[in-house]
Amino acid sequence: MIIIAVVVGFILFMSLIKRYKRCPSDKILVVYGKTGGGSAKCIHGGGAFIWPIIQDYSFLSLIPISIEANLTNALSKQNIRVDVPSKFTVGISTEQDSMGNAAERLLGLSSDQIQELARDILFGQLRLVIATMSIEEINSDRDSFLDKVSKNVEQELKKIGLKLINVNVTDIKDESGYIEALGKEAAAKAINEAKVSVAEQDKIGEIGKAEAERDTRIKTSQANAVAVQGENNAKIDIANSDATRREKEAEALKIAVSAEKVQQAKALQESYIAEQQAEQARAERERATQKANIIVQEEIEKQRRIIDAEAEAEKIRVNAKGEADAIFVKMDAEARGYYEILTKQADGYREMVKAAGNAQSAYQLLLIEKLPELVKTQVEAIKNIKIDKITVWDGNNGKDGNTSTANFLAGLMKSVPPLNDLFNQAGMDLPEYLGKTKEKKTDKKEKNIEVIEVKN
Repeated sequence: MIIIAVVVGFILFMSLIKRYKRCPSDKILVVYGKTGGGSAKCIHGGGAFIWPIIQDYSFLSLIPISIEANLTNALSKQNIRVDVPSKFTVGISTEQDSMGNAAERLLGLSSDQIQELARDILFGQLRLVIATMSIEEINSDRDSFLDKVSKNVEQELKKIGLKLINVNVTDIKDESGYIEALGKEAAAKAINEAKVSVAEQDKIGEIGKAEAERDTRIKTSQANAVAVQGENNAKIDIANSDATRREKEAEALKIAVSAEKVQQAKALQESYIAEQQAEQARAERERATQKANIIVQEEIEKQRRIIDAEAEAEKIRVNAKGEADAIFVKMDAEARGYYEILTKQADGYREMVKAAGNAQSAYQLLLIEKLPELVKTQVEAIKNIKIDKITVWDGNNGKDGNTSTANFLAGLMKSVPPLNDLFNQAGMDLPEYLGKTKEKKTDKKEKNIEVIEVKN
């Protein structure tokens, strides 16, 4: 609620501020409505607060208005009709009474409407003033004519709030030519007076001319004498000056020739010294150039070798890095493959043990699965043995009634690894359902022989 009240108060405050109107210097602020006195309140400069609803405002411009009043056929005191082309400059007055009249009679009118209203007043008052004056008064005493026009016009303009600023009457003419005749008369009179004045002045001029010529001859003779004397003195001075000048010129020439010779000798000496220094500088420059060429060439070759070595090293590093990355990728792929294989095998074994019920049964199943490969391996051991011919010299002297041929075949079969030995080498025991090992008693001198009994 407090925020709403603050917002409403701010809006009201801004609205009241906007209702305060300032009056420019070239305008009159007219406040109308309920003003407390009169039909309107006029303000020139400053400002005023305009109450909403009960008051409103408008402006009257103080810009001057130029009005051309070319009056024709105006009747003078002598009943001679004259044309009086004139131009008036008027504007709204800033006097308190006149501002009130302007607010009552001109507020709301355009500039053209105000100009037309003022023109009617100006024509009427101008005719009235001309009717009270003669042609001579109008033509000869323009100040009096303009003064009367200003007084009459200003009084009438004040009634509607206007003020006469300036009036300008250009040329007055009449139909009968009376003003023109007066002008010719005045012109002839002026011409005659001018002629008399000219003759008088000519007489005075001739007398003055004769006296001036006399004085001129006297003064001229005196001046000529003084001039001749002055010329003689001047010639003497000129001759003395010429002699002095020639003497000075000779001395100056001698000094100049000596100085020129000295300067030429100094110039030659300086030229020789400069040439010597130039040759030394040229030799130094050539030596520096040769040295710079060799050093720069060596430096360039050195930099080239360094760059080549760095490039070769960078190439080796890049190749080595590439090979290492390739080996790493290959080994990583193989390791991932082995890991996947072992993982899958472990999962398979796990599932096999789970399906068989226990590890022993799963072991037997795996062994049965691998048994054909084991038998195949034993068969492959003797399959490729080629026996073209066997010669046996048998003398029937074998032990226990065995012949040499029987012993040869028995030894040949013993060269094939039995299943029990294969299992023992793998760290396993042959299952009982595949056969069991029996011990056979022999002589004390003979070792025990393992015989594998395979069940059907």
